[in-house]
Amino acid sequence: MYIVIVYDVSAERVNRVKKFLRQHLHWVQNSVFEGEVTRAEFERIKAGLRELTDEEEDSLVIYKLRSMPEREVLGVEKNPLEDII
Repeated sequence: MYIVIVYDVSAERVNRVKKFLRQHLHWVQNSVFEGEVTRAEFERIKAGLRELTDEEEDSLVIYKLRSMPEREVLGVEKNPLEDII
């Protein structure tokens, strides 16, 4: 499955969340990651995010898609997907 994760977390946790997500997904722009994952990896990502965040203060949105969607970028592409080997 292809997922997109968008987050808004407390400043004290943002670097840990970003570092964790960079291990699993492609960083697209501030607070946005995406990538193809297996069901097992998806569950590991969710479990890791639950440990790193506070459900009372932080917000994470996960979009699950069947495959990589067509992308259209208006403006500057911060971290092009073509850079992935």
